[in-house]
Amino acid sequence: MTTIEVKTHHRNELLDVTAQVARVVSDSGVHRGAAVLYVPHTTAGCTINENADPDVRHDILLTLSDLVPQDRRGYRHGEGNSDAHTKASLIGFSQTVLIENGRLVLGTWQGIYFAEFDGPRNRHMHVRVVPHG
Repeated sequence: MTTIEVKTHHRNELLDVTAQVARVVSDSGVHRGAAVLYVPHTTAGCTINENADPDVRHDILLTLSDLVPQDRRGYRHGEGNSDAHTKASLIGFSQTVLIENGRLVLGTWQGIYFAEFDGPRNRHMHVRVVPHG
């Protein structure tokens, strides 16, 4: 398992970590298999989405903020980050990406994102490269 260090700069942020994950896959020497990504935090996650237009990241974060506002009345968790826990649960904490010919199998416009909802913080994403067969 390899751990990628992620430094976030905003409370809500989608950071493109595709290059870091691709480097882990390349360094592993695995030609065919899968990369399992896991974020060990309760207020952050990971997702795959478009990486060509930065407005897509903005729109995803805007929609999540509309769906799960930070200042929603009725939250009981005393740390003031109930929205972050909920957003992370909606996005999810893991992704699996296929590997073929030693490279991540992603669509033309796809990238891998670390999703921060309670930053800025120093975070981690674990990557396990699993060979096929």
